[in-house]
Amino acid sequence: MADDGDGRIRTEGSSDGGPGGGGAAELPAGDMLLNVGLLALVLLAAYQLYLRWATRSGPGGAARQSQVAALPRMKRRDFSLEQLREFDGARNPRILLAVNGKVFDVTKGSKFYGPEGPYGIFAGRDASRGLATFCLDKDALRDEYDDLSDLNAVQMESVREWEMQFKEKYDYVGRLLKPGEEPSEYTDEEDTKDHTKQE
Repeated sequence: MADDGDGRIRTEGSSDGGPGGGGAAELPAGDMLLNVGLLALVLLAAYQLYLRWATRSGPGGAARQSQVAALPRMKRRDFSLEQLREFDGARNPRILLAVNGKVFDVTKGSKFYGPEGPYGIFAGRDASRGLATFCLDKDALRDEYDDLSDLNAVQMESVREWEMQFKEKYDYVGRLLKPGEEPSEYTDEEDTKDHTKQE
């Protein structure tokens, strides 16, 4: 290995242009190609983030936020699974989800639970099983009433913890009805206090 005086290092048995040689000339081109590829990936990721941000905070995003802010507080009522599905943030600007038999209005968290949000899969659905198992796949959600009876003790404790977090952060709007169960009749007075009739 020797420095030939022009800043390039030569190893024994290699020459600048011969077969097996050219190491100094090829290395910068390979590095440059790698750098250009990495730069392209970073720019693509930045562009994707910008598009998401622009969608949420641009004219449409601002309109959505003002629409959400203008929604009146929802009156207390109970929901069947079919009724709950209407409140997915796409068909209706209001977003509801159920946890452990309780229905919460998570509209103010639309950046998380809206159609484009990371937890949008839970919008208009019973999210209990997905939250208990930390699964964001559609397979974790049931299309029929889920009594959660197959969950273990740790998973059920997780569901209860999620329920408490939702109670602290979002408005409780009613219960998720079991098949054949009749909805409760709420008075205006009951509507103003936390009604947790069914455990």
